[in-house]
Amino acid sequence: MEKRVAILQEWFDRVDSEKSGSITAVQLKTALAVGNLEFPLSVVQQMIRMYDFDRNEFVSLNNFLLKVQHAFSDLERGRGFLVPDDVFEALVKIGFMLDSPAFYSVCESFDQSENGRFQLDNLISICIFLQSARNLFNSFDTAKQGRVTLDLNQFVYCTANCRI
Repeated sequence: MEKRVAILQEWFDRVDSEKSGSITAVQLKTALAVGNLEFPLSVVQQMIRMYDFDRNEFVSLNNFLLKVQHAFSDLERGRGFLVPDDVFEALVKIGFMLDSPAFYSVCESFDQSENGRFQLDNLISICIFLQSARNLFNSFDTAKQGRVTLDLNQFVYCTANCRI
């Protein structure tokens, strides 16, 4: 574990070209593209918002991405993509439980090619969205009951902060 953290620290330091101790969304987007993970800048910005992005939180983001990548690898069956049933199973493995309407709505939103095939970057984008939505929901669910009541201003705030 310590070796992996040291490798991530070294990678973080290389990406932090300005030596500021933090990585910008543009720097992270460029670094991910080197690994053939292409994301819109808005998704990368959401990755950064998921954590208070510094060296330590970079390790947390990496762990999250590895969890998603392992779920993808377990289910892609040599095809290089997941179909919706696989996406549902991957989300369960990662820790997201959605009902059918919410799940199919998310799939529809992230199926850019409209062919029902989800590449690794699509699954990562879905998980980034769901984790961000969960974090935002939890900030309103202070009683931890799994339900919230929002006024219009809070609803607008939520929808503006969960957009990808």
